Amino acid sequence: MPYPDAVNLAFNRAVIEPDFAFSTPDRDRPDEPGYWLVLRENDLLVRQAPDGDGFCLPYGRGPLGGPYAVTPVFIGTWLGRPLRTARLVPEAGSAPGLAAVPAGYRSTLLDEKLLSLAGIARQVLHWRDRSRICPACGGAPREIAGSFGARCPTCAREYYPRLHPAVIVLIRRGEEYLLTRKPGWPAGQYGMVAGFVEFAESFEECVVREVAEETGLAVTDIRYVGSQNWPFPSQIMAGFTARWAGGELVVDTTELESAAWFSVKNPPLVLPPPTSIARFIVDRCAPELVAAALARK
Repeated sequence: MPYPDAVNLAFNRAVIEPDFAFSTPDRDRPDEPGYWLVLRENDLLVRQAPDGDGFCLPYGRGPLGGPYAVTPVFIGTWLGRPLRTARLVPEAGSAPGLAAVPAGYRSTLLDEKLLSLAGIARQVLHWRDRSRICPACGGAPREIAGSFGARCPTCAREYYPRLHPAVIVLIRRGEEYLLTRKPGWPAGQYGMVAGFVEFAESFEECVVREVAEETGLAVTDIRYVGSQNWPFPSQIMAGFTARWAGGELVVDTTELESAAWFSVKNPPLVLPPPTSIARFIVDRCAPELVAAALARK
């Protein structure tokens, strides 16, 4: 298994510690040069590493290029130096000497540290972009020192970054596992039932409801496996396993393209991406299915 525990998955802060120290915008020292996490849509702007193997973050005193959709903000330190992030407008070009490299969870070009840093940047910038206007009175919130929170000077309401909890579950029926597929995924790739937690729901209740809604099945013996920060744009995924308790498979095609029971005799063509909690769960809880799928290639 590539990961000893779920905390070691990409996009979790453990991946970049101790090189990264989180901080808040009010602690920036603007005149001090530092590293830059600059996003353009789903890409991260990077330099070729000095040894020619892989990529590294650009370093300097000022921001890179422009114009910016979300202006630069200090988020902490990387390798002991200031770390700032910003988002370019989609049509902005790359600065000289920089490459725009995909930084999504399917990326194979960036290492896990750069993917995780890009994930933090994506969440921070998503929050900054969504907190410009007070939803209660239309005022312009200002930063609260020592946090990423914002206070509206007009109505005094305070707002803080939000993570949206979701569940993902691997269902077993004897020697078979239920896997699902969403529209737009790479050909042959399957994942798992997943969905957002609703009002007044526990994670376990959400598992039961999402499975019933998307597949028509009932489940029992729900067991927690691990969690992963999921910055697309700002979620936390709680992973579970469950056992089939009854029902026939009826796919909700408004949510899924397809769903099927898989086993070592008929493994999926493509497993979930290695950086995802979905793959972690399959690796840990259905290793025989993974082995069969990899042997099929």
